[in-house]
Amino acid sequence: MGKTNKMKDLDNIPALMAEIGKRAKAATGALATATAERKHAALIAAADAVWARRAEIIEANAKDMEFGREKGLSPAMMDRLMLDEARIQGMIDGLRAVAEQSDPVGEVLAEWEQPSGLKIQRVRTPLGVIGVIYESRPNVTADAGALCLKSGNAVILRGGSESFHSSGAIHACLVDGLRAAGLPEDAVQLIPTRDRAAVQELLTMTDYVDVIVPRGGKGLVGLVQREARVPVFAHLEGIVHIYLDKSADPQKALDVVINAKTRRTGICGAAECLLIHQDIADTVGRAVLTALSDKGVEIHAQAELPGPEGMIEAHAEDWGKEYLDSIIAARQVADTAEAIAFIRDHHSQHTDCIIAEDEAQVARFFAELDSAILMHNASTQFADGGEFGMGAEIGIATGKMHARGPVGAAQLTSFKYLVRGNGTIRS
Repeated sequence: MGKTNKMKDLDNIPALMAEIGKRAKAATGALATATAERKHAALIAAADAVWARRAEIIEANAKDMEFGREKGLSPAMMDRLMLDEARIQGMIDGLRAVAEQSDPVGEVLAEWEQPSGLKIQRVRTPLGVIGVIYESRPNVTADAGALCLKSGNAVILRGGSESFHSSGAIHACLVDGLRAAGLPEDAVQLIPTRDRAAVQELLTMTDYVDVIVPRGGKGLVGLVQREARVPVFAHLEGIVHIYLDKSADPQKALDVVINAKTRRTGICGAAECLLIHQDIADTVGRAVLTALSDKGVEIHAQAELPGPEGMIEAHAEDWGKEYLDSIIAARQVADTAEAIAFIRDHHSQHTDCIIAEDEAQVARFFAELDSAILMHNASTQFADGGEFGMGAEIGIATGKMHARGPVGAAQLTSFKYLVRGNGTIRS
């Protein structure tokens, strides 16, 4: 089915999705056996195509920005949607970084020999076909496509309606890369419609899709988890806490919190709640809150918390809320134990941080919390696969099965056992 036929089938979503699924499944055979060199070539060619076609991508993004304005997206969401040459260069850097990583497929994870004489290896193998559903950020098109290709998986991409044109332009560059390397173009497919019925179909395509990765807000992830019949790697909302222990270094506290909240407010690693030890609430805590206020951050604070003028009294709904905006909740706690208990009650197991010089408090924070990412004296904006050395990420998995934390190429593999004998029989 060529492009013309695909366009004709846009009014028949089940048929369209079935055809996409069949083509993705058919591509997995070539991908599973593709050499590291060919996958590398495809990613480098895709990176070159993104740069060569950057004017087209920016033009397509302008259409999406206009759509976002008409839709009334918040400034933070508009920031997530926007592409310029610097962000396009970031996409290119991500594609090249993934290209240069070692190929995970075929990696021997463990090997041993049994008394029976069997020689056993556990080796990485692709998952098969991955469906990625994401909102707003068009760069996910490049990240997800690159990581799935690197790990030998076919991918079906479904970007948000607001990033429709940008995602299409970026996807065209990925196809250029596949074509240049002689790999099947159906290895990376983008659903060519905004119709939400396509998402419903994707979630139930058990004959073709091996795993779904949702990347977006609570509404999207909740929908996927409720309705998917395909296994899900959940990228849940980033309800990120920072706890300022009484041993916190004042300058580190100031630097880390300001960066964690204000560098980019619309990403999942942005700090959303600040917990301050009561012994430093009127010193370090006040200084940090004042600096946030000076940066234009709206502070929803516990009534008794000392701070600058203009703080808004917090209500129950402020605890455990992902603002994705220039807003932060703040409260004081008696000690590390209370901070841990509060975080357990309100976080999303995404990323949480402690600012402290007392190693005993750090050890307790790390041991007693079970977030996918725990940080010490570092901005939570580092909660990103690229910053973890993965080149890029397909999301931050907040569940505990299979993949957790930043999902890079290695996390998009399973494994199989290779068992060798020599006429070996079991007694």
